[in-house]
Amino acid sequence: MASIYFVQECPTCGRNLQVRVEYMGKRVVCQHCKARFEACDPASAAYPPMESSLSLLARADQLIESALNSQARTAG
Repeated sequence: MASIYFVQECPTCGRNLQVRVEYMGKRVVCQHCKARFEACDPASAAYPPMESSLSLLARADQLIESALNSQARTAG
């Protein structure tokens, strides 16, 4: 039987990886940078996993956006 894959970005190096569906929810290793992370469907609400650097970057983007909106309100 052929394996089914989904594409997930490595939270460390940012490369797109093909991950077997049967590994979802398990720790996997990026073949490019050797980082370990949890395989998680990017279309799910649980993506990115909390320990992922992608989560930190998303939170940083939220804080920057909030600060910019705050500045725009006080300047205008």
